[in-house]
Amino acid sequence: MRVLVGDIGGTKTALGLAKTHRDRVDLEQTRQYPSAEFASLDEIVRCYLEDTGVGCRFAAFAIAGPVRDRRSQATNLPWRLDAEAMEQALGFAGVALLNDLEATAWGLAALGPEDVAELHPGESVHGNACVVAAGTGLGEAGLFWDGLRHHPFATEGGHADFAPTDEREYALHAFLKQRLGRVSWERVVSGLGIGNLYDFLSQWRGIASPPPLREAIETGDAAAVIAVAASENACPVCIETMELFFRLYGREAGNMALKQMALGGVFLGGGIAPKNLDALRRSAFLDGFFDKGRLEPLMRAMPVRVIVQPSAPLLGAALFLASQ
Repeated sequence: MRVLVGDIGGTKTALGLAKTHRDRVDLEQTRQYPSAEFASLDEIVRCYLEDTGVGCRFAAFAIAGPVRDRRSQATNLPWRLDAEAMEQALGFAGVALLNDLEATAWGLAALGPEDVAELHPGESVHGNACVVAAGTGLGEAGLFWDGLRHHPFATEGGHADFAPTDEREYALHAFLKQRLGRVSWERVVSGLGIGNLYDFLSQWRGIASPPPLREAIETGDAAAVIAVAASENACPVCIETMELFFRLYGREAGNMALKQMALGGVFLGGGIAPKNLDALRRSAFLDGFFDKGRLEPLMRAMPVRVIVQPSAPLLGAALFLASQ
């Protein structure tokens, strides 16, 4: 039986048809849609069904936001999802909603060696694991190891309070507090966070970027423009922005790993890490990850890997639905 699966993010929504065979998932007819150009997920689903001409009785959607009582308010979209309402409006026999990082955690079982890139080998042991994903926002999920298998679960850890550790970070916190009121980790470790770091460092350093670059940042995908400018050594503020971003990403990934006792592995999801893999390997990410005082030896025992398979949330949504 084919089921419709979706990965709904602040920037794009991906849909596809999935068939599950134990931990293997076959995907076909995948499509991507710019989320902000649609008023609701229902509109995108209708568009997908018309584009592909397929029909499905069951669907599972991974959403970037908390899911409660089969409902979710997307964090970075003005969408409210209701599984029961979608069943009635779209004619599905069943709709499942789950957090997008929970879906990614489910999807780990379907990944092969070619779907992950090793950042730090750690020690090969069974145990709890976690996923930390910087994309448009910052998502986090855990996987509890019961001695036989992993049980994925959602968290909203990316919205926990950001904690500065040095003069520059205290200045960053003050800058963002004035701008936003409350400063969470998502405000610094995400695509939106890269823009925030750039704005702060531009002011703190008193360095103005060349007008064409500034215009590109203000009118385009700021995170992508900044990352490219940094890789090309075209802008000192962009270089420092990405250096700080990767260090902070490592710090928060380490925070999550500590809380989950993730000796079974730490997996970096989202779009930023795989798109900037070489820069990530050269960065201070692992310095930030290991920097846990007396517990540094524990951190070094944890394997750290990057998920390079962009369909991991779709695979996980299919496995989640098959488990129900």
